[in-house]
Amino acid sequence: MLIRLVVFALFVLLLALGFAWLADRPGDLSLIWEGQIYQTKLIVAASAIIALIAAVMIAWWFVRLVWTSPHSVTRYFRARKRDRAYQALSTGLIAAGAGNALLARKMAARSRGLIRADQEPLINLLEAQAALIEGRHDEARAKFEAMANDPETRELGLRGLYLEARRLGANEAARQYAEKAADNAPYLPWAAQATLEYRSQAGRWDDAIRLLEQQKAARVVEKAEANRLHAVLLTARAGEKLESNPTGARDDALQALKLTADFIPAALIAAKALFREGGVRKAASILEQAWKSAPHPEIGQAYVRARSGDSTLDRLKRAERLEGQRPNNVESLLVVAQAALDAQDFAKARAKAEAAARMQPREAAYLLLADIEEAETGDQGRVRHWLAQALKAPRDPAWVADGFVSDKWLPVSPVTGRLDAFEWKAPFGQIEGPLEDGSAPGSIETALKTLPPLRDVRPESPVNDHRIIELERAATIAEAVRPTPAPAPTSAKPKPVEPTAGDKAPAPSEAKPFFGGLPDDPGVRDPRVEPEPKTRLRLF
Repeated sequence: MLIRLVVFALFVLLLALGFAWLADRPGDLSLIWEGQIYQTKLIVAASAIIALIAAVMIAWWFVRLVWTSPHSVTRYFRARKRDRAYQALSTGLIAAGAGNALLARKMAARSRGLIRADQEPLINLLEAQAALIEGRHDEARAKFEAMANDPETRELGLRGLYLEARRLGANEAARQYAEKAADNAPYLPWAAQATLEYRSQAGRWDDAIRLLEQQKAARVVEKAEANRLHAVLLTARAGEKLESNPTGARDDALQALKLTADFIPAALIAAKALFREGGVRKAASILEQAWKSAPHPEIGQAYVRARSGDSTLDRLKRAERLEGQRPNNVESLLVVAQAALDAQDFAKARAKAEAAARMQPREAAYLLLADIEEAETGDQGRVRHWLAQALKAPRDPAWVADGFVSDKWLPVSPVTGRLDAFEWKAPFGQIEGPLEDGSAPGSIETALKTLPPLRDVRPESPVNDHRIIELERAATIAEAVRPTPAPAPTSAKPKPVEPTAGDKAPAPSEAKPFFGGLPDDPGVRDPRVEPEPKTRLRLF
C-alpha cells in the first residue's frame, strides 16, 4: 500500500512539472483538417488531451464494471458464505477444545452446510474431535482414516490413529502408524520420538540410530539431546556385543564416550571390553576418568578388580589410588573400606566405613560396618546393632526409572518404554527405611555410643562366639515353647547355666549341658561338628 502511494505522488509531481514547463513556454498549436484551420494555445491542447485520456479510462472502467457485475455479485455472496463457515468452524474447534460436544457437533453441521469438506479438511477434524468427546471412538477412527488417506491431512490423521491405538493398548498398530508418519515426515517430533522408542524396545539399535540421525539433520532435536540419545543407543548396542564381539562393543562404547564423556554405563562397557582384550592399562585409564567426573560404586568395583590375579593387598592399593583422585568422597571411602575388609585390615576398614557414615549416613555404610563386625569379632549383638542402623538409614542410590528400581542400567524404561529414562539416585518412596520406634535415624556418633560392648568369650572348643549365641537363642526358644523340658538321654542331669555379669556368654564348661539337654531340638548342633557356612541377608 505504501508503494502505491509513493508511485501516485510521483505521478502527480511529474504531471505538475510538465504543466509548469509548458506554462513557461507559451505557444500556439494549429491543426488543418479538411481545409479548416484549428488553432489553440499549447497548454489548452495538452489539457484537452489529458482530459480525453481520463474520460476514456473512466468509460472503460464503467463498462467493465457492468460487464463483470454478475460474477462480482456471486463472488460477494460466496465470500460471505465462506466467512460464515469459517466462523462456525472456529467456534466449533474452540468448543471441542473446551469439551462442549453439543456445540462442537452443531458448529460442525453448520460448517458442512456452508462449505464442502473437500474444500476445508478441518471439518473432518472438528467432527472427529466431537465424536471423541461424546465417546464414539469408531466414528472418530473412521474420520482419522479418511484424513490419513488425504495427502493434505495425512499427518493429522496418522496422529489421531496413533493416539487411538495407544488408548486401546494396540501397541503394534500404534508402532505402525508412528513409523509410517516418521517415514513420510521425519521432522514430526511425536512420530520420531515414538518410532525411536519402539525400535529401542525391540532392540533394533541400528534402525534407531539411523532415525536419530535423520531427526538431527531435520533439527527435530537439539544437538546436545541428540548426542546424549546417540550415546545411549551406542551403549545399548555395545552391551549386546560385549560377550560375542568385544571389539565391536569397545568401539561403540568409546564412540559413546566421545559424545557424552561422563556416561557411566559406556565407561563400564568400554572397560570390560578392554579387559577381555587384555588392555588393562587403557581400561584403567577410562575408569579413572569416569571416577574423576562422577564417582560410582560400579566404577570403583571394576577398577579394583581389574586384574583377576591380584591379591587383596593389591586391590587395596588400587582402591587407595581411587581415593587419592577423589578424596573426601563417600564412594571413595566405601571402596577403600570394602577392599580393606577383603584384605583383613579391619582397623582401616572400620575407620573408612565410619568416616563414610559421618559424611553421609546411609545404608551401605552401616551394612559395611556390620560385615566388618561379623568378620572381625563375630559378635552378633553388635552386628544386629549395625543392621538396625542400616534399616533406619536413607537408602543407597540405584538405577531408577519411572518408579522402577533396577540393579543395572537399562537403555529403555520397562514401565513406559521411554529412552534414557534411568537415573542414578535414591529410589522414590524409599528415601528412609522403616522406623519401628518412630524415631529419626541417628548419626554415626549416636550409633557408636549405643553400640553394645564386645563379648569377651574364649571357648576351649572350636565353637566361636557366633555359634554360642545361636545355641543360647535356640535354648531360650525351646524352653519357651515346651511345657516341660525334654528328658536327658543320660542319667546325668545337666547343671543350669547362670548368666554371668555383664551379660557375657557362659564358659565352655557351662555351655556343654545345652547339647545334652536339648537332644531333639533341630536348631541345636554339636559344636564339634564343623558349622555350615552362613550368609546374612543384605538390604537392598
